[in-house]
Amino acid sequence: MNNNAFNPSAISVCKLLLLLALQSSAHMAWSQQQDPAYANIPEAPTGLANKPLPDGPFVYPTAEGMDIRVVVLTKAIEFPTSLAFPDRESILVTTRQGKLRLLRNGVLDPAPVAGGPKSHYGGESGLPGAIHSYIDIVLHPRFAENHLVYLSYTKPMPEGGSALALGRGQWNGKEISGFTDLWVADDYTNGPGRIAFARHGTLFLTTSGGDAQDLGTFSGKMLRFNDDGSVPKDNPFVGKAEVKPQIYSYGHRGSLGIAIHPDTGEVWQNENGPNGGDEINIIRPGRNYGWPHVSLGRDYAGPWQAGDRPTHEGFEPPVVYWMPAIAVSGMVFYTGDALPKWKGNILVGALRTGEIPGTGHLERILFNKNMEELRRESLLVDLRQRIRDVRQGPDGLIYVATDEKAGAVMRIEPAE
Repeated sequence: MNNNAFNPSAISVCKLLLLLALQSSAHMAWSQQQDPAYANIPEAPTGLANKPLPDGPFVYPTAEGMDIRVVVLTKAIEFPTSLAFPDRESILVTTRQGKLRLLRNGVLDPAPVAGGPKSHYGGESGLPGAIHSYIDIVLHPRFAENHLVYLSYTKPMPEGGSALALGRGQWNGKEISGFTDLWVADDYTNGPGRIAFARHGTLFLTTSGGDAQDLGTFSGKMLRFNDDGSVPKDNPFVGKAEVKPQIYSYGHRGSLGIAIHPDTGEVWQNENGPNGGDEINIIRPGRNYGWPHVSLGRDYAGPWQAGDRPTHEGFEPPVVYWMPAIAVSGMVFYTGDALPKWKGNILVGALRTGEIPGTGHLERILFNKNMEELRRESLLVDLRQRIRDVRQGPDGLIYVATDEKAGAVMRIEPAE
C-alpha cells in the first residue's frame, strides 16, 4: 500500500480533531469577566461616575413633543435628600448630614436653618438603606394655618446606635421652632423614612431593614399615623397581640418614594429591589408585598432573589417594575399646567441604572385611564446625576435634588 496515497478517512479524522481543538481553544479564550466583590456583592464600575454638573441651563426635546429647559438653582448643597415649599419663593432642603438649608428666590442661604433636631449620620454611602441624618420633609396639609413642618430623621439613641424618628416644628420663615418628636422606633429600625400626607390627613412613613415579614417589628413596613403621631383607630392591626399598631402594610424593602394619587387618593409607594426588581406599589391596608420571599429581581450575586423564576402568587404584585434596577427614589404625580404634556404622569428619580454609577436620571411614566402603564421615558440621562428627590412646586414646575457631594437643586420648566 502506498502511504502517500489519498486517504479520505484519515483526512476526516484530522478535520474532526482540528474542529475539537478550535472549539476548545475558543472556549478557553472566552471567560466571563469576574468583578471583584465584597460580601459576595460585585463591585460597581466607576467609569461614568463623578462627572461634575455643568452650569446649564439645558434644553431637551421630550418624547411627547414638548421641549423642556432645566435650570440649575444651586449645586452647593452637600447630599440633599428632600425638598419642601413653604411659599412660592422658598425651598427647604434636607441633607444627609442633618442640615436644613433654605433657597429663597433661587439663592442659597449660606447658613443652615436653625431649630432642627440633633441626628445621627452614617457616612456618605449612597446605598438605599444607608443611614442618612435628615431624610424627608413635608408640610402639614393646613400649613397656611398652623405652619407645621414634619421631618423624618435618624435619631441617636441614649444606649448607642440610632433609630428612625418622626417629629414636627413650626416654620416662621427663618427657622424651625418648638421641634418635638412624635414617634421614635423603639426597636432601632432605621430609614429610608419617606413621608406623605394622605387625603384625609393621616401620615404615612416608610421603613427598611430587619425582617419585613415580622409584624412585631417596624422594619420593612409602611406605617400610618394621625398628624399628632398617635395611631389611627382604623389601622389594620390595631388591637392584635404582638403586632405594632402603626403598621399599615408590610413586606417592603427600601422605600424611597411615596406619592398620593391626585384622583383616587391612593397611596403609591416605590421600593428598591436588589439587582433588579425595583417596583411601584399601590398600598392597601394589611396587605403583604412579599419581600424577601418574592421579587422581580436577582440577588446581587446573580441568582433570582426568591431562588427561582419570580412570582407574586399570594402577595400583592407591583403596578410598575424595573429590570434592571434604576435605584428608584423620590416620586410625584404631576398635576400642574405648566408642562401640559406630562399632566397625570408619574415622575420617578433614579440613582443609578443596572448597578452602574453615573447613570442616575429622571423617569416619566404614562398610564391609561385604568392606571396601566403605556410608556416610560428617561430624562436628564446625560447629566449623570443621582436623582434623590423630585417634587412639584407651587408654581406648577418640577424640582429635583441630586444626591451628590456638590448636590444640586434643579428646576424643570417649559423651554418657551
